Amino acid sequence: MRAVVQRVSEAEVAVGDEVISRIGQGILVLLGMEKGDGEAERQYLVRKMANLRIFGDADGKMNLSVKDVGGEILVVSQFTLSADCRKGNRPSFDRSESPEHAETMYLKVVEDLRKLGITTRTGRFGASMSVRLVNAGPVTFIIDTPARHEG
Repeated sequence: MRAVVQRVSEAEVAVGDEVISRIGQGILVLLGMEKGDGEAERQYLVRKMANLRIFGDADGKMNLSVKDVGGEILVVSQFTLSADCRKGNRPSFDRSESPEHAETMYLKVVEDLRKLGITTRTGRFGASMSVRLVNAGPVTFIIDTPARHEG
C-alpha cells in the first residue's frame, strides 16, 4: 500500500459538479492498494495515518497527530499510486490491486480510522473525482507499507 498524506486546513472532493465530502483541519490521504496487500499492511497504514505527528505543538514543532488536534481525515482512493514509471513513458499498472479487492481494503481502512474515533470522510471509489485542498505548510509525506520496500 502507498499513501500520500497531506496536512490540510481544508479539503474537498467532488464528482462532477457535486461536492461529496469536505473536511476542515486534518489530513487528505490519497490511497493506493497493490497486489498482495492484506491485513498487516492495512493495520500498519491506519496506525501510521492516525498517529503521524505532523501538526505543530505550542512551540511550533511537529509533535501532534491528527487525533491530538481533533482533526479530520479525507481518504481518496488513487490506483495510480501503484504505477511503475521506470521503463518507457507509459506507466505500468501491473502492481495495482484488482478493483474488487482494492475497494474492500479501502473501505476497511476508512472503517478502522472511524473506529479510532477520527472523523473520516471519503471520495467515491472508482469515480473520476476533483480534489481541492489547502495544503498547510506545505506538508506532504509518502507512506509505504514495509512490504512495498521489498518489491
